[in-house]
Amino acid sequence: MYTHLKTLSAEETQKETKIDLLRSSGFWRVLYSSCITSSIANTMDNLQAAANRWLTAHDDNKAGIYTFSSCITLSDITGDGDTKLIVADLGSGTFNMKLRVYKGTQLLSENTMIDLPTGVVDFYMDSTQPRIPAIAVASGPNIYVYKNMRPYFKFTLPSLEICPREKELWDKYGDNRIEISELRDGLLALKDEIGEGMMTPPSQKLFTLMDMTQMKNFLDIHKGFPLKRSSVITCISVLNKSHAEEGSVSCLVLGTEANLVYILDPEAFTIMESMTLPAAPTQLSVTGLYDVDFRIVISCRNGSLVCLKRGWQRAKSIALLGNQSIGVIHRDKTILVATMDDKISSYSSKGRLHWSQKLPSSILCICPVEITEKSVFYVAVALSNNQVHMYHNKHLIDIMTFSDSISAMKFGRFGRENSALVCVTLSGGIIIKILKRTAMFDANESLQSTSTSIVSSQPLNIPKKTKLFVDQTVRERENSKDMHEIFQHDIYKLRLRTARAYVKSMQISDNPISVDQNEPIKLSAQVLGLGPTYKIIIGLSNTSVDKLSKNLELVFHNDDRVYVMEKDVIEIPFLIPGVDYTFATLVECVSDLGIADVIRVFLLKESSPKPILSAVINMPITEII
Repeated sequence: MYTHLKTLSAEETQKETKIDLLRSSGFWRVLYSSCITSSIANTMDNLQAAANRWLTAHDDNKAGIYTFSSCITLSDITGDGDTKLIVADLGSGTFNMKLRVYKGTQLLSENTMIDLPTGVVDFYMDSTQPRIPAIAVASGPNIYVYKNMRPYFKFTLPSLEICPREKELWDKYGDNRIEISELRDGLLALKDEIGEGMMTPPSQKLFTLMDMTQMKNFLDIHKGFPLKRSSVITCISVLNKSHAEEGSVSCLVLGTEANLVYILDPEAFTIMESMTLPAAPTQLSVTGLYDVDFRIVISCRNGSLVCLKRGWQRAKSIALLGNQSIGVIHRDKTILVATMDDKISSYSSKGRLHWSQKLPSSILCICPVEITEKSVFYVAVALSNNQVHMYHNKHLIDIMTFSDSISAMKFGRFGRENSALVCVTLSGGIIIKILKRTAMFDANESLQSTSTSIVSSQPLNIPKKTKLFVDQTVRERENSKDMHEIFQHDIYKLRLRTARAYVKSMQISDNPISVDQNEPIKLSAQVLGLGPTYKIIIGLSNTSVDKLSKNLELVFHNDDRVYVMEKDVIEIPFLIPGVDYTFATLVECVSDLGIADVIRVFLLKESSPKPILSAVINMPITEII
């Protein structure tokens, strides 16, 4: 079919199509099939134009590279105008990690790395001439800085505070005041209180050992050594310091496993800013200037999207993604997020959802595509169906098909070409595409996400008009005024009832979100278990910026004939803004009737008899007896 449409002229195609269809059917079949012919022709033209926009400069499926988008950068590390490709190769995932530099299609140099890399960026440390950038590689708790691809400086994250009780237990064992079993039991009890993530690596390792001989050998090795707790770097980016021009002095921005974000001085490599996050960061996107104003948008491991600004010590949550993020791009006042539910979404800088689009396949990575010569900005999205989609806002404007799925991408200047797309496949191959200087993207184009599918040529089955349909049409035409008045009357009554219910809920605080500006708190509830014993988890968060909520109580109200609560009251000393708190209690169903009831939760303040907010938990029916 495609060959036939391509060889015939437009007039001949249209004429033959109409003649064949007129012989076999009526007007609607002619109209529908004409639309199909036009749709196929337009789709073929769009795909042909998309294929002609890119040139394949290099395709090596045996490069053996294992990396991610965050570990690829393009930089003029020699200052001669020839941009090199720098790739942090993860090797096998446990050993043989390399920092590779490519000049064109040739491997220029390799540097061995002792730990897995998490990110690679280029930045300018000073204003000296010639302007040669440095390369920063995040690996474990360290930042390795290379100048002219030679080791220049190593920065290590500061040590974290150690729990005094943990240090006391290890000191007692070092002085032979307690036995191995007492040390392990004490550390396990401490783990239940503060969590395993807040403990030192020796304690965490001890939890994994079950044999007493292994424990003794391990403790003999670490006995007498001082405890040290450090974090690791999860993501890295660059923030310009004073000027926005290309080649200006810039600072390193680090996200760590300890829920912290650091901004480093580019010359002394000291920490200029330290900011707290609600969870460990996975990706971050930076805009602005450090000396003027900046904004850092961060996706966290708990599925939240948070924001940091100049002068803030704690991040502010702006959106809940619902799924883990794959990539975050912050551009002007728009935040683009790709998530693991195969969606790409656009948010405002305040977290309001602009649009969300479901893609035809799983998203592997995303990459910003900024063509400065044409002052346009696109987003490339790599999918698991071996395609890369190019979007302008939410409009699909280009589709590229590869022989393998793309796991990492980077767009920018490579060699002497200003618009190159470097792609790394899942099998380790490397593909370099160059955008033609004459290529044009039409933002008004609408390519189908399943562009390779053939439109069905079957005509529409248009039903005949029934007598009931005709009678209803006549009735609506004759009584249109009365029907409109009845509709308006009913909708006004609905609005009135809604307003009354809202006012009533505000008066009795029957709302999981507080409307009191002095106590801006949000409550959520979750029930775990199949019964008859359940676990209720209550989540509380202070949504204010700087107001501390204190002296609070969670009160549970239920029918004692159906449920027995482990804790009827949970005291809450305080709620810090921006931090999510969870409180749990057990509840047992004691009824033999096989019924389920509700449990009401009230959040009270000691100085006020009126609840701040409340919620109703609909308990499930017991499934296990």
